[in-house]
Amino acid sequence: MPAFHTLAAFLAVSVLITLAPGPDNLMVLGQSLARGRAAGFGIAVGCALGCFTHTLWAALGVSAALASSPTVFAALKLAGAGYLCWIGIQTLINARVAQVVHNGGSTPTPWASQVRRGFIANAINPKVALFFLAFLPQFVRAEDGGATAQMIALGAVFALQTIFVFGAIAYAAGTLGRVLARHGRASIWLERMAGALFIGLAARLALDDHTL
Repeated sequence: MPAFHTLAAFLAVSVLITLAPGPDNLMVLGQSLARGRAAGFGIAVGCALGCFTHTLWAALGVSAALASSPTVFAALKLAGAGYLCWIGIQTLINARVAQVVHNGGSTPTPWASQVRRGFIANAINPKVALFFLAFLPQFVRAEDGGATAQMIALGAVFALQTIFVFGAIAYAAGTLGRVLARHGRASIWLERMAGALFIGLAARLALDDHTL
């Protein structure tokens, strides 16, 4: 188990990393604006589960194998981009046919579906896998026990803070989205914006050849 001062330093760095603009928090932001706090929180939980999955992969050596295979890395990157693009297209279709309820909000997406979206989008992103492979060992100390156990513990801390940070983003963006949705067709435009955001993230992932 990592020492307290190691966990404190790791937590501080993790929060800063989680707050930095990236695909995950942009997904939380977009879905919260378009579909409300619960939808954004679902994405947040899914992303956190994805992060913990990457921790397990790093601890068990899967991520190291990925790093040594450019072909597998490229295949996973394209799969992740394709999935994000599919979500974006589905969101745009939903915006086109959405039934707007009396308060101006759009029909909510099932929470479990949002968790699944967040998890898959995060878990199949090879750049996240390589990030954890490089990041976690920096906080592993020989005097604190086995490296595998320490990495899993650090991953659990990262996942928990992700839920809190992304949850705060979901709450703030969802509140703003609710206010905007009171004005006529704003909810439909928020949905379209979320769809375009997913497609933009897909293009960014597919075209970016930078790894770490």
